[in-house]
Amino acid sequence: MKKGDFLWLGAMAAIVAFLLFPTTHELFNDWTHAQPYLMGFVKFAILATMGELMALRIVTGDYKKPAGLVWRMIIWGLIGMLITLMFSVFAGGVVAAQEAGKLPFEGNNFAFAFFTSAIMNLIFAPTFMAFHKYTDTYLDLKAETGSSPSIKDITLKIDWYGFVSFVLMKTIPFFWIPAHTITFLLPSEYRVLVAAFLSVALGALLAIAKKKSK
Repeated sequence: MKKGDFLWLGAMAAIVAFLLFPTTHELFNDWTHAQPYLMGFVKFAILATMGELMALRIVTGDYKKPAGLVWRMIIWGLIGMLITLMFSVFAGGVVAAQEAGKLPFEGNNFAFAFFTSAIMNLIFAPTFMAFHKYTDTYLDLKAETGSSPSIKDITLKIDWYGFVSFVLMKTIPFFWIPAHTITFLLPSEYRVLVAAFLSVALGALLAIAKKKSK
């Protein structure tokens, strides 16, 4: 293990300790209820960025600062705010559909969690993932060329076959839908946090797949 590994693990241990220690755990719950969007921003800005750093470590063998790190953190934070909203929208929509008889098993927690996860990941996830692919590619191309790339440049640079065949066709049914089913079984104040932790796990999976493809 390298020095960066210990720093990364230390930072993750500090986050977990903050969440588990009774006093800070209570503070976390209070902040989540009082400022859900701000907390969604913070959770994803920190945890998803840590996932990106770990992915680079797996692919390159070392921790490297990705191009536009601050912008990546901001983008992840904004995505966290959007996911905070989408979790409520899709969860509430599933409950309403079950009450109206348009989805079965009203009152069953597992059915609620599965329907919410499946519908959200089949409808919202592809759009969010494509958007994030554009922002990442924009930052990478800007770092390479020194100038702002056009939408055409970004579109041509993206490996759309890999995006569809792996990210959409494999990670959504085999990772995101099962993982978010578990997430929606949890109390609402923990769902966005768990989603942010899942982004760390997915970063590792994507990095391993990328390394194998090379």
